[in-house]
Parts: sequence; structure tokens; C-alpha cells
Amino acid sequence: MASNPGWLTDWPWKQLGSFKYVILAPWMVRSLYLFTVKEEKDLLNFLILPFLLWRMVHNQIWITISRHRTAKGNNRIVDKSIEFEQADRESNWDDQILLNGVFITILLHIGPVEFLYYWLHRALHHHYLYSRYHSHHHSSIVTEPITSVIHPFAEHISYFLLFAMPMLATGFTGTASVAGLFGYITYIDLMNNMGHCNFEVVPKWLFSIFPPLKYMMYTPSYHSLHHTQFRTNYSLFMPIYDYIYGTMDKSTDALYETSLKRKEESPDACASNTSNNTRFHLSSTAWIRLLGLQAPHFQMRNAFKKLKLQLWVIPKFNIQYFQWRREDINGLIQKAILEADRNGIKVLSLGLLNQGEEFNRNGELYVQRNPQLKIKVVDGSSLAVALVLNSIPKGTTQVLLRGKLTKIAYSIAFALCQRGIQVATLYQVECDKLKLTTKSETNVVLSRSYAGKIWLVGDGLTKEEQVKASKGTLFIPFSQFPPKKIRNDCFYHYTPAMLTPLSFQNLHSCENWLPRRVMSAWRVAGIIHALEGLNVHECGNTLFDIQKVWDATLKHGFQPLTLPS
Repeated sequence: MASNPGWLTDWPWKQLGSFKYVILAPWMVRSLYLFTVKEEKDLLNFLILPFLLWRMVHNQIWITISRHRTAKGNNRIVDKSIEFEQADRESNWDDQILLNGVFITILLHIGPVEFLYYWLHRALHHHYLYSRYHSHHHSSIVTEPITSVIHPFAEHISYFLLFAMPMLATGFTGTASVAGLFGYITYIDLMNNMGHCNFEVVPKWLFSIFPPLKYMMYTPSYHSLHHTQFRTNYSLFMPIYDYIYGTMDKSTDALYETSLKRKEESPDACASNTSNNTRFHLSSTAWIRLLGLQAPHFQMRNAFKKLKLQLWVIPKFNIQYFQWRREDINGLIQKAILEADRNGIKVLSLGLLNQGEEFNRNGELYVQRNPQLKIKVVDGSSLAVALVLNSIPKGTTQVLLRGKLTKIAYSIAFALCQRGIQVATLYQVECDKLKLTTKSETNVVLSRSYAGKIWLVGDGLTKEEQVKASKGTLFIPFSQFPPKKIRNDCFYHYTPAMLTPLSFQNLHSCENWLPRRVMSAWRVAGIIHALEGLNVHECGNTLFDIQKVWDATLKHGFQPLTLPS
């Protein structure tokens, strides 16, 4: 929001929220009707909807590339973090597409846009207009492609009037075409996205071959300076007006050269995740899959204390994690581990479906296949166990354990038996397995009732079992995926996760189903592993001292979550 919001700052359809697209419904229905019924087809009118969709795809492609490249670090321009405040501010980035879509049904677009935009932009930097409107856009020091369209409604009206001039001119002269209309707006989107992507993409040889191009086309670093310096580089896409009126930043060429030479960063630790479970703001993972990429890719970069961190995504959906696809998926995960090892990364934590007894023996498979690994593979089991144990209310004497018996489940049961807390199960087979593992005949019991108030649950908990639980039961997951909430009269804890310290930087997206600034135990475990300088793997049957892991995590500022309200 602008520092002092002016009239028409908010979009007229803001109150509609996600239902804002309903305003296009009458036009869509009419267009489809006319195209299918009328003998004379209005192709321009019919193609507007596919064009709006293309603009969204175009913007999303830039968002994907920008997130990927800035996470890697090479050619990055601004090093500052992106936080949730910016993510919220830019969450309505598609409003401008909707606005143009409504107007395009009535108008065409063209004129001396660059010149007028330059002076409009300078006017917007006057204190009166800047405080009421343009400061909203400049709140984002570190730009993303969608930053280019984050403006108050009134600003977008002025931009639309500017960009309408060229197409109106062709319309009045009878030279307008569908290709010209769509091509011009795609050009605007391309330059806007490129100028705000925060990595330098324009090669130096381009200006060497055609020197005048320097005055006709800006670069990402050129416009980035406008966001960091504010009073220079006002031009839209053509720097020539900054040269003419003396507003070009003197460090433009130096920043351009520096950004081009910047090398890819090598983080200290990284975490792996699966595609559709990486639910980030305008998540790029599904788009990566649509683009057909079959290699691990960077999703996000973070910084905490002395560490540089990255999140890597394995381009597989959870429905693809079948046993018969095991080798294919393990190959991708191993490829990520080997690439991380070559890059000098010290720790890689396995998240979600990228670990498991049946798939890779909790990561041990990769260590056995590659004994020369310097990178340490972490499955995060120790911290997950510690979190579950510390989520159990004090004074509890018995818990009901239900779900697939995993390394974490066995470890929790063993720790509870050591503390004298009784572990009950609903099935004889599970009871026998736990007795054998915990070596406790008295603290592992078979329950004939569902009356227990504390349930530790994992994958495999059924709807029928939840229905039989008594009112007020607390379900505490020990699995990576949360149970489906069936009961409104019971309490459901989060999956093992922790609240990150405020000093954890560049955290502007939610991890899966978790709240803001909350991170899964498996990902936190890798960070703690790197901070503590542990030179051992945590995979297979390996489990660290639970209390030491818990104390170390709290020492570094991570905090356990309270029950969701």
C-alpha cells in the first residue's frame, strides 16, 4: 500500500476477491454465443479470452525464471530479501490483466508512449503523487516480474490511456490487426517482466553489434537502479529520454557489467521437496512440469546467520511416487545430491516423499551408492521425534499410536516407554512390532477402546478410526502429511514443524500446508545440522540424541508451534 493512499488506490472489484473474474462472464458468454451462432465470425472478439490467458502464462513464465535464477544467485542484481509483506502487496498482480481485458473489448491501443510516460513517471515522483500512489510500487526494492504491474488503480488508468494511443492510431487509420494488437501488448508484458526480473539477461554482445540499441532498450539492471536510487532512470523501455534530460544514473554501466559477471552462489545447505507439495506464492513448480523439465531445480533462496540456503524441487507429483517408479525417482534425487556435492554444499535434507523406508531406506541408499560423498544427507527424523514428544501435554500417562509404523514412529514409542508413558495400539500386529522394537512388555499395550485423549497419528489413519475417537481428542501427526480433518469436536496439531526466527531472511512463501514463517522439521533439521557443523549423515536407522537436537534447535531461535486455533 502507498504510504498515504490516494483516491482510486484500490481496484473497484477488490471486495470480490478470487471471484473478480465473474465480471468477464457476460462478455465471455456473449462472445461464445456469437462465434457459434452467427454466420459472420468476430475473430478479434473471440480471441480476447485466449489472449488474456496467454498474458497470464507469459507473466508466470517470467516469475518462474526469476525465482529460479535469483535463487541460484548468478547475475542477481539486488541481494535484499523478499518477505511476506511484498508477497501480499503483489498478490493481486493479475488485476491489471483483468482491467486491460475489459478495456480491450471496447478499445484498441498506440502513440508517443515513451515520451509521455517519461514525464508522467517524473510527475509521479513528485511528493504529492508519490506519497499517494507511486510509493506503493516503490515499496518493493527487490523487484520480481509481477512487481511491474503492482500499482494503484488510478495509476493503471493513466498507463492504460498511454498504451492505448498506439493501437487507437492504427484503428483510426484503418491499419489495425489482431497480430499488431496482441504483439504490442505482449511486447509491453515482455519488457515489463524483463525489467523487473532482478537478474541481468541482456548479453553485452548485443550492444556491441548494434550500439544505438543502448538508447532504445533498457536492461533489468538499468531499471533496478530506479528502484534503489528512485531519482534516476525514469524511462519506460527506452533510456534515450534519460540521456536527453540528464536523469540517467551514473552507475548504470558499472552495475550492468557487475551483474553480468556475477557467478552462481554455492549455498551451505539445501532442502529437497516434491513438485505439487511446494505451495508457494505463485508457485512455479507446476509450470516447470508443464515446460517438461525433468531435473531438480532451484525454487527459493534463504539466509540465516552465517548460512546461505536453497530449496530444491524434484519435478515429480506425489501421485507419481509408486513403487514401479522408484528407480526413476531415486535417480532424480541422487542427481540432486550429486549436483549439490559438486557445488560444495555441506548438507542436503530430504523432505516429504523424497525419503522413506520403501523408497530409499530413509536416504541411506544414496550414501551407500556414493560412499565418496562429502555432503551430509539428513532425513530430519531426530528433530521430528523431538517435536512430537514436546507436543504431548505434560502429565500424559498414555497415548494411542495409530498409523504406518516408520522410523519416527518406532523412535517415538521407544522414547515414550523410556519415560514411563504407556503406548497403546489398536491392532495386535502393531503392538507386537512395537514390543519387539522398544523391548518393553509393560508400556506397550493393545487397546480395546478408542477413549484415549492423545492420539499420535501417521499415514494410514482412517476416517472410521477418527469417528470413533472420543470428543476432545488431540491428534498429533508424526508423519509428513497431515491427517484429513474429520472431527470438528477434536483438535488437530500441525505436522512436525517449527516457527522460524525473525532473522531468517527471504522467507516470503508458505511451505505446503503450514502457516507463514513456519518450516517443516525435516527442513529445519538440515539447517541445524549445518549450523552445528555435524560431519555425519542422518539417514537409514541413524538417530541422534533427541534432547541435544531439541536444545540445539531452540538455541538457534526456532520455536515449537502452538495448537492451531
